[in-house]
Amino acid sequence: MAAPPALPPRVAVVQHTAVCPPGRVGRWLAADGCALDVYPCFAGQGLPSALTGYAGLVVLGGEMGAYDDALHPWLSGTKALLREAVAAQLPTLGICLGLQLLAVAAGGRVAAAEAGPQLGVRAVEPTPAAAADPLFAGLAPGALGVHWNNDLVVDLPPDSTVLANSAGTVQALRVGRAAWGVQHHPEVDVATLRLWADADVAAGLLDEATAATRLAEVERHDAALEETWRGVVARFAAMLRPRGGLRASARSVDPAATAP
Repeated sequence: MAAPPALPPRVAVVQHTAVCPPGRVGRWLAADGCALDVYPCFAGQGLPSALTGYAGLVVLGGEMGAYDDALHPWLSGTKALLREAVAAQLPTLGICLGLQLLAVAAGGRVAAAEAGPQLGVRAVEPTPAAAADPLFAGLAPGALGVHWNNDLVVDLPPDSTVLANSAGTVQALRVGRAAWGVQHHPEVDVATLRLWADADVAAGLLDEATAATRLAEVERHDAALEETWRGVVARFAAMLRPRGGLRASARSVDPAATAP
């Protein structure tokens, strides 16, 4: 009798806000055979009680800060999940706020960027340590990333390795053996970024001319952005398969939830 087909690796995805969905990262993981369980915490959806049954964890970005637990109570639970993932060496990817939560959960510190918000397309420079990293090996010097953040990791957590910098700021790191975080947004496309820019303009945080310039930058470099970070996410997905084939989560989600 033929063996039953292996179950797809399941990934828990923590979503903090409606306008910061899994986007491209979700679509890439799905294309690589992963099944995503998206937890829209902003809508009152609870977090998984534990990561048992999951092959990986992804924590997305959002406009809140890493210490805003009183305003957004699920942040405490998210940090607990990140500590669980680090201890279990469960492959994890934190994006923007997700990186900051990972750093804080592991004992680091986050603060507002002294030079002000990082917006638009900026170079992400790999460190020498990136050459031996399972995800960042092969990242070209000057690789581009989409940045839209106010806060940065300013004190590294113990047992962490910086994998990329931008103008002296931490842009990617690994905590332990299998938890990664990136400060930029590999998941974003122009349509999603336009929502963020429009909101910042409406709030008086950004002028229309600057917003238009930043959006044009992203559109101009879109093909290069997608090519670079598609490869990184593919390597992350490859790490999930040996675990995922033996695991199944308790819930399922409509694949449309991965779309922005």
